[in-house]
Amino acid sequence: MTASAKEKIIVALDVPGFARAESVLDDLAGAAAWCKIGMQLFTREGPPVVAMARARGFRVFLDLKFHDIPNTVASGARSAAELGVDMLTIHLCGGPEMIRGAVEAAPGVCVLGVTVLTSSTAATLTAVGIPHTPADWVPSLASLGAGCGIGGIVCSPLEIETVRRAIGPGPKIVTPGIRPAGADPGDQKRVLSPAEAIAAGADYLVIGRPILAAPDRRAAFEAMAAELA
Repeated sequence: MTASAKEKIIVALDVPGFARAESVLDDLAGAAAWCKIGMQLFTREGPPVVAMARARGFRVFLDLKFHDIPNTVASGARSAAELGVDMLTIHLCGGPEMIRGAVEAAPGVCVLGVTVLTSSTAATLTAVGIPHTPADWVPSLASLGAGCGIGGIVCSPLEIETVRRAIGPGPKIVTPGIRPAGADPGDQKRVLSPAEAIAAGADYLVIGRPILAAPDRRAAFEAMAAELA
């Protein structure tokens, strides 16, 4: 199996606390290269959980989806960079000034722009006053991010190809909403299998529950990496 296949998978540490996160990373150490630390875990444990992951050799994707006034987001991005994270997320709907502020504040970090959450549908967008479907709105936001120097885009697997056309060959595409064939999609609405998402052009896949809930986490990770290879 190639190292590049394993490096395409970002394991989502969507767990309630430090001890569980340690257990997951200990199971995957030496196999997985990346982990994602999101709102649940970071709010409870803070910067020490980032340090713990880095000490075990993992690259860290800090997924806090910053969305605030430009100065506040820039300050948050700068603080994240000081923690040594490799990727962080902002919401592209914060606008050009906010996007550019985050990118400039964290020059050594791949700042990823979130388009439309994979739990959202056309009805979700309508409910908040956006008269577009995800298929229309996602590439529009992605194009905005690319024009502001974003390092990558977060989108559902179903929008990978349209996003790539919108942003060109440079920025990375990071894709949540990944479920092996036959797996429960949970609250995700727009999903593909790992192989389908890579074939569509994703650079990284964010995978949580199918690994975290497996009886043997390492075996589940290895099986997904083998599918990609």
